[in-house]
Amino acid sequence: MDSLVPVLKNHPGMSVLVVSLIFKVIHRLLQRLPVPKVVKQDDFKSWKWKNLSVSMVHSLLTGSWALTCVLVWPETLNNIHSYHTPLSYMLVCVSTGYFVHDAGDIILTGHARQSWEFLIHHVLVISCFLYALYTELYVAGAVIALFVEVNSVTLHLRLLLKLAGAQSSSLFHVNKLVNISTYLSFRLGTQFYLTWYIVNNYTWLDRGLYFLVAMIAMNIMILTYFFRLLRADFFPRSRSSVRPNETHNNNSKKFPCD
Repeated sequence: MDSLVPVLKNHPGMSVLVVSLIFKVIHRLLQRLPVPKVVKQDDFKSWKWKNLSVSMVHSLLTGSWALTCVLVWPETLNNIHSYHTPLSYMLVCVSTGYFVHDAGDIILTGHARQSWEFLIHHVLVISCFLYALYTELYVAGAVIALFVEVNSVTLHLRLLLKLAGAQSSSLFHVNKLVNISTYLSFRLGTQFYLTWYIVNNYTWLDRGLYFLVAMIAMNIMILTYFFRLLRADFFPRSRSSVRPNETHNNNSKKFPCD
């Protein structure tokens, strides 16, 4: 690691591109795993399953990695602006590479229109993370931001189960409760902590205005997703309230909660 990190720091852009290619390889390898029959029969579901499978790998990896960085180096929480370790810098590089890969996958497969919310999110994340990689500032902030990936594990599992038509399974119902808990703690809690830090230290932070605007935009997104998640999982509309030209099915092209 001691020899790898200097290379990453000297060539952050190229390093991100290499990581994105690695995630492309992972994407190809995951296609060899068995897929539910109901997913295979629909082109959109098939793409969505593959996309979510790679996202799950990223979430499992970076979520646990981010928690480890903070547990081993607690100063990460207190000095968001300028503190970082070689391991945390590498984490941000890996995660940026994933978001570049995922944005490319969405665009190149022709799903940009129905996934525009994700693309906006990815643009904001990539720009903030690249700034951290090139300047070596806010690396700790990026690590903390990746706490949301702990929730992404249960969020992705929820969507995979829905695609497989397993909404009535006990796993889906247990995951539904765990998902809402991790959404509150690791997603909303993380975003609000970072927002508070930026507001509280705004006067001296580098590019404070940009990061504040980016955080507000992402806060609006995650609050919108939160209420959509509550409505879909805990307060669903009854079938009698659905209009004749609407359907309740698993082919919804909304992300990430519907």
